[in-house]
Parts: sequence; C-alpha cells; structure tokens
Amino acid sequence: MRLLLLGGTEFVGRAVAEAALAQGWDVTVFHRGRHAPGPGVRSLHGDRTAPDGLTALAEGGPWDLVVDTWSGAPRAVRDTARLLRDGADRYVYVSSSSVYTWPQPAGYTEEAPVVEGAFADAGQTDYARDKRGGELAVLDGFGADRSLLVRAGLILGPYENIGRLPWWLGRVARGGQVLAPGPEELPLQYVDVRDLAEWVLAAAGAGRHGPYNVVSPRGHTTMSELLRACVTVTGADAELRWTDPDLVLDAGIAPWTDLPIWVPPGSELHTTLHGGDTSRAAAAGLRCRPVTETVADAWNWLCEIGGVAPQRPDRPVVGLDAETEAKVLARL
Repeated sequence: MRLLLLGGTEFVGRAVAEAALAQGWDVTVFHRGRHAPGPGVRSLHGDRTAPDGLTALAEGGPWDLVVDTWSGAPRAVRDTARLLRDGADRYVYVSSSSVYTWPQPAGYTEEAPVVEGAFADAGQTDYARDKRGGELAVLDGFGADRSLLVRAGLILGPYENIGRLPWWLGRVARGGQVLAPGPEELPLQYVDVRDLAEWVLAAAGAGRHGPYNVVSPRGHTTMSELLRACVTVTGADAELRWTDPDLVLDAGIAPWTDLPIWVPPGSELHTTLHGGDTSRAAAAGLRCRPVTETVADAWNWLCEIGGVAPQRPDRPVVGLDAETEAKVLARL
C-alpha cells in the first residue's frame, strides 16, 4: 500500500506514519518542514496555505490512500482533494466530534445534526466549522464512496502536542497533594492515538466510507483510573485529593482547560464529550487498549524527550496554576 500522509510529523500524523510503516506500507509525508518526520518515510515539503504550495505533490504518486489531519481553513483540504482525486484511490480525513451541534444527548450517533455555516471553500473560522468544512471538501473532491470521515473524540497517548495528558503526568510527577476533580468514578471516553491510527489504516483498506465516531466506548475508563495510572507510572509521592465538582467550579476553575480531560458529571459538556455512541467504529474493528497502557507509554515518551511535551501554537496552553490549586486544597 502506498500512503500519502498530509501532516505526518506530530501526534496523530506521526502515529499513522508509524502504524503504516509497521505494516510494511510505503509512506510519503507532505509537510512544511517545521518538524522532522520519523525515520523510514519519504518527505515532501510544501505549505498548503501558500500559492503553489502543493507543487511537491506532483511527485511520487499515484497513492492508494491519502490521510489528512488538517484543522485550519477548509479550502486547503478542498484544493488538496481536488488535486489528488485522480491520483489516489481513497481519502481519509481526521475530523472531530466537534462537528456535531452542541449539545448532544448521551448516545448520539453519526446521524446527529452537524454545525451549520460550514463550507468547503471557506477560510479559517472556528474549529467546529473548519472541521466540518474539511469534511465537505473531501466529499467534494472524492465523493461519498471514496471518503472516510474520522470523527475522533478526545485523543491521548504518545506525541500529544495539546497538553492534556502531559499536564496531568507532569503535575503528578511533582508530587505532594494533587487536586483531583471528582467524582472518582466519573466515566471518560477517549481514544489512544495508536488505536486511532491502526483503525484508520484497517478501515480504509477495507473500503469503509462515510462518518465514524472513532473513540472508546462510553465509560472505557474513569477519572480515578486515569489519575491513579499517572501516580503509578511516575512513581511520584503524590496524594490525590478528590474534590467535589461543585467546590472545583465555585473556585472558578474551568473544566477541560484548567483541569484537562475533566468535565463535571451531569453537565451538557460531559454528555457531549464523553457520551457518544461508538458502536459503528467498534463493528468496523476499533479496539481500545487499557488506560494504564496509554498513560505508561505517554510517560515513557515524555521521559525520552526530556519531560516537556511539544505545544501546538494554535491551541491554548492547558493546566491549573499552582496558586489556585493550593487555595482549593487548603479548603478541603
């Protein structure tokens, strides 16, 4: 199989490249040159936002599969898909569950309504409409039967450049009392980046098309299992101080950003972020490894790179400041 990976040097793209190489695929990575791709791939340079930025894609084809992780202006996806539609068999676009209208009831499926006002030829607007516009751009270029839309939820694991799991690992590694937002058995839904990558390749190879919610089943793990795994793998002298959600919110602490991954139980935020139906992806072969493995491998990767995870410049820095954490802990 010949794979063209659009953006294959960080997080999801890096995981897809490694998964493909492990299966003996021929992998070409098209990127801007800001980060070095992993070993074993062919590298093409170009900037999708620049005039003539796709020129390098004239080399090396045809391809059996294109995988695209773009999250900016949809017209960049449109231009790429139109350029490649005669030189590639299938196109996979790594989209997001953010394309669904907000909020969604628990158990929502791929048939749930999506955001309005998204267009394939649009410039950059907001994340939800950009991702939906990217989906429309792929459908415009490749048609429904040759397009696979991967609506991922929360993605964790090695190479993360968003900062969510790396922040928790870093905080726990510092030891001492750690503000742990409750309840302990709060169900979480996420996908390990490597499980996502392996599913993408298998699903595309099997000719799957259309949208799939690619994330673990609801309740795959809990907040307690996640944070206790962080304590175990870091070996830190850390004490998890489980804190009532109302106390966390009353302190002005923002869910999801100040305390990454966590959102209060019973809220629309939790239902939408951790309540999607993933039976379609499971029926198509998605298998999700245990949270202990995800956390351990993310920690090993962090240690290998010196303990500081990369940070995407287009995403906000997440994590609770030490002063606010100390104030809340003092009230417990």
